[in-house]
Amino acid sequence: MTTPTPTTPTPTTTPPRTTGAHTPGPRTTRAHTTAPRTARPRTAAPPRTTRQRQRQRRFTLTVAVLVVMLAATVIGSAMVGQFPLAVADIVASIGRRLGLVPVDAAAQFADGALWNVRFPRIALGLIVGAALGIAGTMMQGMFGNPLAEPGVIGVSAGCAVGACAAIVFGLDWAGAATVPVAAFVFGLITTFAVYFLSRSTGRTQILTLVLTGIAVNAVASALIALCVFLADTASREQIVFWQLGSLNGASWISVATTAPFLLLGGVGALISAGKLDLLALGERQARHLGVNVERLRVVSIVCVAILTSAAVAYAGIIAFVGLIIPHLLRLLVGPSHRLLVPASALGGALLISLADMLSRTLVPFADLPIGMFTALVGGPVFFVLMRRSLRGGTGMP
Repeated sequence: MTTPTPTTPTPTTTPPRTTGAHTPGPRTTRAHTTAPRTARPRTAAPPRTTRQRQRQRRFTLTVAVLVVMLAATVIGSAMVGQFPLAVADIVASIGRRLGLVPVDAAAQFADGALWNVRFPRIALGLIVGAALGIAGTMMQGMFGNPLAEPGVIGVSAGCAVGACAAIVFGLDWAGAATVPVAAFVFGLITTFAVYFLSRSTGRTQILTLVLTGIAVNAVASALIALCVFLADTASREQIVFWQLGSLNGASWISVATTAPFLLLGGVGALISAGKLDLLALGERQARHLGVNVERLRVVSIVCVAILTSAAVAYAGIIAFVGLIIPHLLRLLVGPSHRLLVPASALGGALLISLADMLSRTLVPFADLPIGMFTALVGGPVFFVLMRRSLRGGTGMP
């Protein structure tokens, strides 16, 4: 008896279908894995471009407003005073000086008031304000603190010591420019003394620089008090008025003397602007990005010393310009120093021009100190900005 052999059913497989069934899987997976990689840069690029355009638009609008306000302030400052003038008189005087308008004997008094008193004073105010604004911007960028200002490193106090010594001891080796020259030289000496005294192992630390500046400022204050004690009544009044800040006595010589220092310090600030932006990331990160932090500090301190000494030498100590102007404009144009340096120059020039115009017109036949107006305006404004930043939860910008 033969047992029937069982037949094993052969599997009905279709290789093409099997291959085709498994092939779309990886292809679909590749499509899903590669699509986000190509889509991420395309979705991330437009916001950065938009922010850059918005920041550039804000900067352009801010500069345009500052230029218009500055031009209006300059014209108004030339018009007002003990001898009021109209815009037509100012234009005619400029035309006579350029030889475009015939000389008028009846306008000699107006020409003298404009070209010997008001125009030099306006020009010096623009230079002083721009110098203090740029110096404040560099100090805040170097220290990474919006509360920093040129007085931190003792430059203003050093200028005051030189001016007081020249006034008290009656020095006249440079004629009428003895007091400004002494203030300028002592300001540079004090700044460099603060820097070298704060160096340790070939480097400077921000905390050490600030503490050294505080100590030097204390010594300078003691020397100023000693000069006031030794001075007679006339010299004491001159010292007090100089410390309050004023553009009284401005001349074309003072304008020609301070303008080169403004140009030198402004160019140095613009060159260092990009490195100051990198320094805002931190010293270690800036070094990794190729920034020589110590050299940057030296260049910044030299620029601040030149700008502040040149401004204080002829105008005296004017507070809050180097503090409030960079702080306010940083809220408008952003933290980039390439934009902040020129904006601060315009803002400082505008503030000093407005303060000088008010000092000459509020009280008839009197010339009030400019530092009084800048402190009265700068203190409350800075407090409001600080409270606004704290309420926003972002801290100081």
